[in-house]
Amino acid sequence: MAKLVAGVAVSHVPAIGAAIDNGKTGEDYWKPLFKGFEPSKKWIAELNPDVIILVYNDHASAFSLEIIPTFAIGCADSFAPADEGWGARPVPVVKGHPELAWHIAQSTILDEFDMTIVNKMDVDHGLTVPLSLMYGQPTAWPCPVIPLAVNVVQYPPPTGHRCYMLGKAIRRAVESFDKPLRVAIFGTGGMSHQLQGPRAGLINSKFDNAFLDKFSRDPEAAVKIPHIEYVREAGSEAIELVMWLIMRGAMDEKAKEIYRFYHVPASNTAVGHLILENVA
Repeated sequence: MAKLVAGVAVSHVPAIGAAIDNGKTGEDYWKPLFKGFEPSKKWIAELNPDVIILVYNDHASAFSLEIIPTFAIGCADSFAPADEGWGARPVPVVKGHPELAWHIAQSTILDEFDMTIVNKMDVDHGLTVPLSLMYGQPTAWPCPVIPLAVNVVQYPPPTGHRCYMLGKAIRRAVESFDKPLRVAIFGTGGMSHQLQGPRAGLINSKFDNAFLDKFSRDPEAAVKIPHIEYVREAGSEAIELVMWLIMRGAMDEKAKEIYRFYHVPASNTAVGHLILENVA
């Protein structure tokens, strides 16, 4: 049977992708950030998962205000990098895992989660930047990736509790899949940042680090954070952190923290990163 072995939480700042694509990773501004991901790149190369489930939010690339699914799973064979207005990122096409994706869709829907099945979509920086941070610039991504898009753009986004419970349902789905796959799950987005209005550029490191502690050691406390607290304390775009809770729900409650990294700033965003492994 398949096994969910590890979870990765990571920000997906678009400027990080631009820095990688334009050869700026060695510049003074960017060097500390990319140095912080060197241990992660070594770790994932050693882990060598068979499949990654990558939870992210679409930024009006695959979905518009005409159709906004709360949860959408990509079941296609492949997903092209999206053109977000300045051309598609020069990264490999994402190869999907339709068999496992369809199994997760069936299992979660029958588990009473209204999952939207997507058979064609492009994927934007929300998905490709985390892969770049963890894998660098390969000619092909080392394993298939199942995109799981979450609406955190248009009100109302799902609650932290709903996301956490979806993570548990995904784990049940993975563990009922009858092939010996080692699966990792990524939760992406955040941390504190606001892109508009009088508080544009807001960074709240105190909130961010308290969230990292709760997320790692006391996930039930992180689950109870209401939407308004994310927005008030960490900016309007910090609501993306509910996507991390899908990853956390898929992991053991006492999952082992392997690595933690926090950096300010990356563009106008605080970057957070955690790696967890299931003990058993």
